[in-house]
Amino acid sequence: MKINLRRQGCHEYQWKKGEKLSAILLSVAAVSFLAYFFYRSIWILPMLSPVGIFCFRSIRKIKLERYREELSTQFRECILAVATSLQAGYSAENAFVECGNDMRMMYGENASICRELELIRRGLNINITLEELLMDFAGRSGCDEIDQFAQIFSMAKRNGGNMAVIIRSSASLIGKQIEQRQELRTLLAGKRMELNIMKAMPFGILIYISLSNPGYFDPLYHNLKGIAVMTGCLLVYLTAFVLGERVMNKMTAEM
Repeated sequence: MKINLRRQGCHEYQWKKGEKLSAILLSVAAVSFLAYFFYRSIWILPMLSPVGIFCFRSIRKIKLERYREELSTQFRECILAVATSLQAGYSAENAFVECGNDMRMMYGENASICRELELIRRGLNINITLEELLMDFAGRSGCDEIDQFAQIFSMAKRNGGNMAVIIRSSASLIGKQIEQRQELRTLLAGKRMELNIMKAMPFGILIYISLSNPGYFDPLYHNLKGIAVMTGCLLVYLTAFVLGERVMNKMTAEM
């Protein structure tokens, strides 16, 4: 049965109020800084628009990763509450419905997990199976832990077994995975800080020279040779920037 409820896909970040405008302004500020620093001209801004687009997409990607991490943590607490309800005699379907009240008290009405549990409740009301709703949630979330739980739950439903024990074991496993990932992120935080320092260092050095020796870099602006030199420097910097980000992203993905 195809689910015809309106659902939020988690593969594309859903901007909260004011976030998209802030990201756009930050991207424009980054492009404006590069335009001033390398060319001392606002006319170059249209040519640097790809940099602004890259910056905007990077911000969206960071927010999406944080959203998924938050959703995984909330989901762990959700299935712990579900396991408790199952031990109290609730059916799996009623346990997920009841869990919505607990999550609203814990995280607030607008929390991501609360919206997903509301979709599950609505789906159950129109006779969509819980297994299908969980698989749909897992597919949209992009979270490995939720996908693992949905598959385990579906198999347990088909083959039978102590659902409370299975769900509690799944919650424990998900919790360990989240803790391990957080520890690795903490270790990588130092490398991220080093990368950010390396990104800012060229600007810091050149700004210091400009302030201590006014006019030192004037020959590099508003003439063809200077523009060519600064364009080469900008391309080298952007290449190093992208390579650094790719290395960090690869290290993060391998976690």
